[in-house]
Amino acid sequence: MVVHEREPYNAEPPRTALAGHRVTPPDAFYSRNHGPIPEIDPAAWRLTVDGLVHNPLELSLEQLRDRFDDVEVTATLQCAGNRRAGLLEVRDIPGEEPWGPCATATGRWSGVRLADVLAHADLHSDAAHIAFAAPDVSPLPDPPEPYGGSIPAAKALSPEVLLAWAMNGEPLPRIHGAPLRVIVPGWIGARSVKWLSRVTAQAEPSANYFQATAYRVLPPEADPSRAGPGDGISLGPIALNCEILSPDDGAQVPPGPAQVTGYALAGDDRTVARIDVSVDGGRTWTQADLDAGDGPWAWQHWHTTVDLPPGDVEVTARAWDSTGALQPESPAHLWNPKGYINNSWARIHLNSA
Repeated sequence: MVVHEREPYNAEPPRTALAGHRVTPPDAFYSRNHGPIPEIDPAAWRLTVDGLVHNPLELSLEQLRDRFDDVEVTATLQCAGNRRAGLLEVRDIPGEEPWGPCATATGRWSGVRLADVLAHADLHSDAAHIAFAAPDVSPLPDPPEPYGGSIPAAKALSPEVLLAWAMNGEPLPRIHGAPLRVIVPGWIGARSVKWLSRVTAQAEPSANYFQATAYRVLPPEADPSRAGPGDGISLGPIALNCEILSPDDGAQVPPGPAQVTGYALAGDDRTVARIDVSVDGGRTWTQADLDAGDGPWAWQHWHTTVDLPPGDVEVTARAWDSTGALQPESPAHLWNPKGYINNSWARIHLNSA
């Protein structure tokens, strides 16, 4: 793993660890944390469901398993800071980790539908947002506070949103949120809260720091240290994105035919429609073959063969989605003072000699 920070632990795998894996092995799954990983006794753990509900709940893991249908969803999670390194090349972003392109991974998540739990709790009609709380305390807010966030009730009631206790057919690892975490397919990873302890139905979005102040795109001239609740654009659905996984950036390869592979995904209910690859600065493009993927909430891997000229070569990839939207060309147009949502064209540099 490429470790960006040890406490709290933040790390991503190298590109080659994701190449060829439509489902990511747990030991290659990126880890994004805002505080120390909490120690939780699964036997004593309980999930509280409260707020604007007629039937508040307190459930053990065993009760969740017994009372609700067990379902599985294959879904890709992507950190909002994925590919921040490309924005750092435009301009410095003090205090933020230089995430590369691999703060993205796909798992087979097993658990229960959040909608089923909320139906059992009997939502009030004015419950417009569903908030999540966890016990991991972050020092980033002043004063420090536990991690949390929320999603609109309409998304929470969608059948793909899970309360998950298993990953890739095995019990959820502690580092990935055991005993229970939220999985919000199609949305930034920050909303898939780990170590879930409370679900609260409410009329307004969560007032938690990581919903109200962090994970918001500020204008370029803003000072993030002075940003307050509600400033900027709140992040939710993942932006259309793609990346090259093989060859690795900086690799030395022979000139001539070379296979290029990567991933692409489009957030919420959009899908990837096309991938173009260029080796001449975008003057000409080759259309890549796009795998079907493992369902509507999972990334799609792609591959193509290009003819590499001798010398230093820049390989560029860009994605189009099912609405006809294209990724923006340059990270310079996307720079923001927190370094979120770099979904510009993917680029690697090769030495073809």
